[in-house]
Amino acid sequence: MRDNNKDARDVMANEKNFKKSLLVSAIAAVTYVGYAGAVHGQEAASSDQALEEVVVTGSRATIQSTIDIKRNSVTIVDGLSATEIGELPALSIGEALESVTGASSHRENGGATEISIRGMGPYLSATTFNGREASNGSGDRSVNFSQFPSELMSKVAIRKTQDASLIEGGVAGLIELETLKPLEYGEQRIQIDAKANINPNQANIDDPMAGDTGFRGTASYVDQFEFDNGMALGVSLGVQSSDISQPESEMRSSSPTGSSRYACLNDPSVTNEGYYRTSSGDCEDQIGGSSNQGYQTDVDPDTGLAESDGIPYAFASSSNGYRQNDTRDERDSVFVALQFQPNDKTDINFDLQQSERVQSEQRHDLNFANMKRVTPGVTAESLVVTDSGTVLNWEGETALESNSELYERAEDYTGYGLNVSYAFTDNLTVTADYSFSETTRTENQILLRTQSDSRDVFGESTDGGYRPLVQWDMDSEIRQYTITDFDVTDHTLFSDEYRIRVDNDVDRRNTNEAFRADFDLRLDGELVTAVRGGMRFSELEYVDLGSARDTYEIDRGDDESEAALLAINEACSIAFPESDFMNTESTGSLITMLDGNGNQTGTSNSWATFDTQCVADMVLSHLGEDFAYPELEDKSASVTDVTETTTAAYVMADFSSSLAGTPINGNVGVRVVQTEVESVGYRTPYTIITNADGTYAMEEVDGADLERVTAGGDYTELLPSLNVVADVREDVLVRGAIYRGLSRPDPSDLGYRRSFDTNGSDDIVDVADLLDGVNGDGNPNMQPLTSWNFDTAIEWYPNEDTMLAFGVYHKRFQGGFETAQIVETFEVDGETLAADFNITRTDDDTSSLTGFEVTGTHRFSYLPGYWSGLGVKASYNYADSNFEFEDSNYGDSVVLDQSGNVVSENIGIIAPGNIPGFSENVFSGQLYYQVGDFDTSLIYKYRSEYFQPYTSNGTRLRFVGDVGVWEAKASYQVTDNVKLSLEAINLFDEPKKQYFYTRDNLGELNSYGPRVFLGLKAKF
Repeated sequence: MRDNNKDARDVMANEKNFKKSLLVSAIAAVTYVGYAGAVHGQEAASSDQALEEVVVTGSRATIQSTIDIKRNSVTIVDGLSATEIGELPALSIGEALESVTGASSHRENGGATEISIRGMGPYLSATTFNGREASNGSGDRSVNFSQFPSELMSKVAIRKTQDASLIEGGVAGLIELETLKPLEYGEQRIQIDAKANINPNQANIDDPMAGDTGFRGTASYVDQFEFDNGMALGVSLGVQSSDISQPESEMRSSSPTGSSRYACLNDPSVTNEGYYRTSSGDCEDQIGGSSNQGYQTDVDPDTGLAESDGIPYAFASSSNGYRQNDTRDERDSVFVALQFQPNDKTDINFDLQQSERVQSEQRHDLNFANMKRVTPGVTAESLVVTDSGTVLNWEGETALESNSELYERAEDYTGYGLNVSYAFTDNLTVTADYSFSETTRTENQILLRTQSDSRDVFGESTDGGYRPLVQWDMDSEIRQYTITDFDVTDHTLFSDEYRIRVDNDVDRRNTNEAFRADFDLRLDGELVTAVRGGMRFSELEYVDLGSARDTYEIDRGDDESEAALLAINEACSIAFPESDFMNTESTGSLITMLDGNGNQTGTSNSWATFDTQCVADMVLSHLGEDFAYPELEDKSASVTDVTETTTAAYVMADFSSSLAGTPINGNVGVRVVQTEVESVGYRTPYTIITNADGTYAMEEVDGADLERVTAGGDYTELLPSLNVVADVREDVLVRGAIYRGLSRPDPSDLGYRRSFDTNGSDDIVDVADLLDGVNGDGNPNMQPLTSWNFDTAIEWYPNEDTMLAFGVYHKRFQGGFETAQIVETFEVDGETLAADFNITRTDDDTSSLTGFEVTGTHRFSYLPGYWSGLGVKASYNYADSNFEFEDSNYGDSVVLDQSGNVVSENIGIIAPGNIPGFSENVFSGQLYYQVGDFDTSLIYKYRSEYFQPYTSNGTRLRFVGDVGVWEAKASYQVTDNVKLSLEAINLFDEPKKQYFYTRDNLGELNSYGPRVFLGLKAKF
């Protein structure tokens, strides 16, 4: 169990910061109240005018809902709701959430997916769907919001502060998604919404998988039925079918997740390795010595410095290149909500959500395969390097590859819940809720590799040989290449072995099942107005079966194989599928080709490509093999199987009173959370043999199944909370909140994958020496990251179209991440063996984050004529944090034993990242114009750079560059029942840029182009 005394003591240390925040808000309150008085004076002058009821729709209605949600909540909340189904002003839930103050998204395939709150990544937030936890297929705690159609949502909101009744898990905040309750809606409605999707970049692709025009169709039905005996039934049904394209062009290089990116020594005095090595080879390898060296961060005990301290270095990736994508995204969704009220005391709600999504890609890569390779006399002399080790110019001999992939991801989501509420009296209501959600994800790939060679497919010698001379630079901010004696558009030059890999890459299942019971007791007290409480039991299961690969290849070497290579080359060669590839991102051509004398022979933005399926079929036919994806085993050494069981209970009191004549209300409560983790692994069974001479041996058991082993951990946390709202004036509110929150480790980090390195010596006399070491990953006993949170805000609401809000917040985290060497024990054939094992764990370090956010919205209804239709909404969030996330490869690190003693130490060469997903600045702005039946908006969203961990290896640094994206939308209400709309995102083709290790080392650039939707909506 975790000791929480330190957290409690930290509260006192933070009271000063909270008081400073209250002082800031008080000063701001005086300013706003003075201004509000002037406005009230103007309103009083016209108070005797007759009022006319106005029905508000469109952008104005959505912004009014944003104001209402914020104003009427006890906690600090920002969100938006729709007056009608399908009226959320966004193409996806991710895009809708981006417009909420302090929220920003991570983009994949051009659309908003994961959401960060107040500069803190999705790891630190939680998401509920109709009040219940949602599952995902990523192995982390984030939710892929592109899975849910915005047309079938009625409300999205982000709770920035929490109370005891909310499901724990979000230090940054809680994202709430809600669908419509049909009886509360109160009207019959049949609605059909059809959208045609046109992506300009898709028009450049020949015969695309999704066609030139995509489609998204949504139909919904809402109705209510009242019976003579007083019963009422509400029904809400929604379906959506979507088939759209998501074109993407990429500049790529190998990521730092594995061992494919090194800091190589760049010192002329070091000639046995690095860029100045005297013979050809990879820069991280020593001549006649050790491999995989490069810059050594290990501390030399004699000097106390890194072994390579002071030696210049430059980062080298194993490969660079381009990728041309043709992407198809298909999704079918069903949403059902039933609301039944058998009497005036009982309310029964059932909802179901199901989504099946298939993302398919045809990828074509031009790959420069030997970017770590040194060509003596060429590479070092051409190298241009920044102070951070980023290479800006490189030259050397490298093999060229034309690779391609067929990729498919299938992700299915099913969620449902039953909620029964019964009012025992006018003051006491009891609610029971059961929920279930499950996400399954599979990913399959067929990969083709073809390569340059010293001979073409006809057997003739090539001018450039196996590794032509290549030079690249970053003069136009992306890599552009000059190649000598090699034509990248000539299919016959890609003539080395044809290799097919068939991957079953991902098979995951994530399930959340929960039951909760709550009571709400209303009181007539002068201070305490209600007492609420309840319990919740939940079980999360995460299973990842790992991956498997089959490889097939045809090599040169005999006449039959070479004839097969020629036949495949001729039959499966295709024209490059896309015109104008990456034209907007480059200056001039991507590739310039020279002859041996340095004369230009051609330029190109394309390369020779092949039909992947055609090559796979012919390779398998030649080898006499049938196509099949490899099977994944339920019980294998690569399986991650985690069960997380949580029991929580809370009690909370609502209060209402006055202080110095100012009405105040709020709540105070505490939530107790107990979590247990069981992680299952599978490992090879061994037997321990006692030899006649008294020595021991450890051998695998022949023919035995893998044995099931388990490990686990637990923790209990106390989460108090206080929320206060003061009505300083009728139109001015001041809020304050103190609460303690937690964020749990990702399920994928809680695994228990272990395998043994056995000692094969024949003179072992102590059983403890049978193990040389243990390999694997995962820490089932990883503890959560917790924080004390302090928020205060002041909000001004002069009229229904205007709001100005200012908030200050401070978070004090307990827990970072460290590598620790622990001693794990294992039962083997009745004996207990111990071995050192390095794990990542949550430490006791403290860090903090402080920020402020400003939101303003106003409609210029007082302007004359058509100008009165103008309105504006803007929000800005700034945060600063001293949290440090060190890269596991080239960052500072210390390995500790269980007693806290230093086992080993590394002094890194790259600066640490901050909180995963942390952006210092986040801004969103909307200018809208609505007059009569015409409604239009121009939207801008910006977030500064942030650290985005990899799912496959979250310990390496990857930064996503700052990005600003423009969106536009317009609609026209043709009749009361028919509306036309035009929506576009990423208007100016803003790319996503990813930097590896350092903030200037551009590793990947993704260009998506604009996406446009033309819609027709009819409702009856």
